[in-house]
Amino acid sequence: MNELGKKVLAGDVRAASRLIRNLEDNIADTKTSLKHIFPHTGKAHVIGITGAPGAGKSTLTDELVYVLRKRDKTVGVLAVDPTSPFTGGAILGDRIRMIRHAEDPGVFVRSMATRGSMGGLSKAVGDGIHVLDVMGKDYIIVETVGVGQQEVEIINHAHTVMVVQVPGMGDEIQAIKAGLMEIADVFVVNKSDREGAPKLYKEILNMLNMSQFPDGWRPPVIKVGTSLEPHEFNRDVAKIVDEIENHREHLIEKNLLAGRMRRKTQAEINEALRAAILEPVLNRLIANGELNEMVDRLTKRETDPYTLADEVAKKYLVK
Repeated sequence: MNELGKKVLAGDVRAASRLIRNLEDNIADTKTSLKHIFPHTGKAHVIGITGAPGAGKSTLTDELVYVLRKRDKTVGVLAVDPTSPFTGGAILGDRIRMIRHAEDPGVFVRSMATRGSMGGLSKAVGDGIHVLDVMGKDYIIVETVGVGQQEVEIINHAHTVMVVQVPGMGDEIQAIKAGLMEIADVFVVNKSDREGAPKLYKEILNMLNMSQFPDGWRPPVIKVGTSLEPHEFNRDVAKIVDEIENHREHLIEKNLLAGRMRRKTQAEINEALRAAILEPVLNRLIANGELNEMVDRLTKRETDPYTLADEVAKKYLVK
């Protein structure tokens, strides 16, 4: 095992930060470290938190960490933020979130930039999860950037998916219908002191009443009040943690955890193949000017994307 991989496996926070940064920057030697640490992964329970921007995901994440630490669990957090157009890094950094956990050795928080990735997740998130996993974290929380209806990608990375909804943000139920309903293991109606919260809560329950649950798990719906009332807020978030632990036990008892891990692994294989096959081809097309030529031909309607894709496949992939 290389030196960086050894340090991460030993729980070195600086080494973990460096490895995640290298993942985001596509540093060449990073794959070597990942290959070495991969056999030691698969122990942490991954919680995905998704929902529209402004739903209060970051505040909930902060309190979830607090509750889990009170239960003597170690926690890693990957907070996926929008990409800065100037630096390419995360606009909202971990320096301004979860400050109260900064000195806690049982908590590791890292912000990652989406870098144009769809689905609300950074391309490097899957590997970032592995890094926190080998550090020995009991729970890993992945908080998505919040891009509305395209956030379903989190299901490829998390064992338990928490969908956060908040009243007063337009047609919340339409967002759920777009795909979030199918991936949720736990629903949270956040800021439930607001007008419209009872209606939103009831609508989610009604949708659940019309749904089927082939794996035997009916997602609970938990109302969480304002964070301005710390005692009540902590009590509500503790209920979320209870349900997350109940879901984890359900996955284990029903032998469903292996299925979730296979789905996660499939997504990782797809991403690895894309990086090994598609990206080198795209880089060559850009370097030799072929991509610009193809764009020109398409703009003039001299050809179509499917014909061009076949031409590229025959030239670069088929032997």
